[in-house]
Amino acid sequence: MPATYLTKDGFQKLQEELEQLRTSKRLEVAERLHEAMEGGELIENAEYEAAKNEQAFLEGRIQELEVILAMAHLIDESSAHMDPTLVQVGDTVSIQEDGGDPEEYTIVGAAEADPRSGKISNESPLGKALLNHHPGDLVTVDAPGGAFKVKILKTT
Repeated sequence: MPATYLTKDGFQKLQEELEQLRTSKRLEVAERLHEAMEGGELIENAEYEAAKNEQAFLEGRIQELEVILAMAHLIDESSAHMDPTLVQVGDTVSIQEDGGDPEEYTIVGAAEADPRSGKISNESPLGKALLNHHPGDLVTVDAPGGAFKVKILKTT
């Protein structure tokens, strides 16, 4: 499994989520499971099935977070690149599609991506296309809906 790129803030948020799941959420699910078991016939108990499913989902998410955090590569946002104009993970990039308004995105690892807040994954079609290019470059984005071109206006 390849390393997951995370900012320090993203790493901390995932650690906090993991801690919350391991402690209070596990206890909450265990209590639901115990109450459901006391509810009678387990085979026909919908609450018991729901609690078991929630427990399985919770344990899966805990394992997922443990792997992400163990394999995390922290993005050092303060260090300068060899070429400070080259787009890299952790950079904020202003782009413009032909005829469109300028848009700004921060390139982050997949675990931290949130397109609605302007954070795109380095593994997304747009993120991949922008990496290792400079302001002024016109790059082709191979998206599922078809290829399109964007111009890199600036990077910070």
